[in-house]
Amino acid sequence: MKVDLYNLAGKITGQQELADEVFNVKIKPEVVHEVYIAQMANQREAWADTKGKGEVRGGGKKPWKQKGTGRARHGSTRSPIWKGGGVVFGPKTERNYKAKINVKTRRLAVRMCLSDKAMGKQLLVAENFTFDQPKTKLCQAFIKSMNLIGKKVLFLANGKDELLVRVSKNLPKVTVLPARDVNVLALLSAQVVIADKTGVLELEKVLK
Repeated sequence: MKVDLYNLAGKITGQQELADEVFNVKIKPEVVHEVYIAQMANQREAWADTKGKGEVRGGGKKPWKQKGTGRARHGSTRSPIWKGGGVVFGPKTERNYKAKINVKTRRLAVRMCLSDKAMGKQLLVAENFTFDQPKTKLCQAFIKSMNLIGKKVLFLANGKDELLVRVSKNLPKVTVLPARDVNVLALLSAQVVIADKTGVLELEKVLK
């Protein structure tokens, strides 16, 4: 598969060959869905926490004597049937939402997402991300030249590109990731993916 190659002025300067093993695979939505759900679950943290009968404050004294009052027997006001008492089987912070996903399945899902972007003309390749100055307006001008204003853009570079991170950090709908760290959630969240030539090579090296 071949796609257009752009410079930072938004002009087409040539063609970039993409490996079919990474950017032109058969898409199976159920595989992508499985990995997406697992990734979302792995990001989830257990915040809700309730106290049981033995954890709530007070309730040490028996509310009334065992017999002779005509009322039901009670040993503590912290019983779950009392207002302000403990909670039975309530949520705890120890709960584990983690889901395991096989490495091969995860990489297959990433290849499927990249293939979907490539087939839908939502995967663009730039010559490089070497801006003349570390200024946000240069990155914004590049995005504007590609007619991507208002869209969620994901930049994929080879390694951690400090310059690219700096020029894009103030743009609200722009995300930067090292190509080797690309994942299903990031790809599905982005409307357009832009990788440079070295980023494409890194993707092919990791995902082939």
